Amino acid sequence: MPTPDISDYTALFTRYGNLSDIYMGPDDERFRLLFEQVCHLLSQPSSFNQHLPDGFVRTAKNYLAGDPRTVTHMRTPENRHFMLSDLFDYVELKRRIDSRRHPH
Repeated sequence: MPTPDISDYTALFTRYGNLSDIYMGPDDERFRLLFEQVCHLLSQPSSFNQHLPDGFVRTAKNYLAGDPRTVTHMRTPENRHFMLSDLFDYVELKRRIDSRRHPH
């Protein structure tokens, strides 16, 4: 179960720029698309996803399953943006820690 891994998230986030402060940004179609893409990555079984904080994976799976409470909550752009920002920060931190442990 090799994918998705940290490089999949990093590559996806790179297309959208620095997302640390996305929660303050305006809602637009590209961030709605990013949220959908992230949910699909999070819902796939992988060793990387198994080590993510449970809230990310649970929210993504519930959203994709059409859970009414989650869908309603994530309809609000600020909530989607906050999740994306937190996940971006987590992936960046993990990437930096890994690069220090395994310098090229």
